[in-house]
Amino acid sequence: MTRIIVAFPVIVLLLTLSISSTGQTFVETPGAPVATRAGQSQTQLAAESSVIVVKPELTDEQLADLYMVRKDFREAALSYKRLADQNPRNPVYLNKLGIAMHQQAALAAALKYYERASKVDPSYADAQNNIGTIWYQRKKYGRAIKAYQKAITIRSDMAVLHSNLAYAYFGEKKYEKAISSFRQALALDPQLFEHSSSRSGSILQDRSVGDRGRFYFLLAKSFAEAGNVERCLIYLRKAKDEGYKELSSVKSDISFAAVLKDPAIQEVLAPKPPASTQP
Repeated sequence: MTRIIVAFPVIVLLLTLSISSTGQTFVETPGAPVATRAGQSQTQLAAESSVIVVKPELTDEQLADLYMVRKDFREAALSYKRLADQNPRNPVYLNKLGIAMHQQAALAAALKYYERASKVDPSYADAQNNIGTIWYQRKKYGRAIKAYQKAITIRSDMAVLHSNLAYAYFGEKKYEKAISSFRQALALDPQLFEHSSSRSGSILQDRSVGDRGRFYFLLAKSFAEAGNVERCLIYLRKAKDEGYKELSSVKSDISFAAVLKDPAIQEVLAPKPPASTQP
């Protein structure tokens, strides 16, 4: 099952509010007495006269982002479309419109807007990455690799781009290159696989894979090379649970040398005891 990961910043407005008898919303003036329903003192009336009326409003982009947070992708797309039509040279609006269409499985439309964003701003790595994600979902791994590589050329410091490239290499069965890219991603962000979302909502990542046993084994290998025994152990167990048949290669693979003597690793590698035949 395809899993697209995307997050938009939740817009939070924190105000200290009071409601007057006329139904208007006010911000309370620090130190001022609260107005009573009737018979206010002169001090209270003076305090109330200094109260500022607040009308909190969201910008059109913030409103569209809020639709995305609420997973109302259709309304988000309509809002971003209006913004993009008004600002045709704004790559951020085009990219976000692409994401809103992407979330509705309208891949052709999403690709069109990502490509427009990239054309408007060739240095916009987010759009290049999202182009790669479209090709990845279509299982056009070669095209995905080229798009991710182009994004990395623009922003080599973004771990998620190297991770996406690793997934594409895995899809192409270029496993050593996949390991190398995962290793680079983890060097930039050791907690990469703990994140459930990507930065600022403008980067998409598809973590769907076919051969999950091999995939987990490669992740375990990447973590072993990084010296992270805990994460290596987690993914070795996952590989074992998936029935990965080459798990014993850990013992002869130099990448696992630093973690091989760990008792928990040895336990995972131990053969399963034969099932009991007693009734």
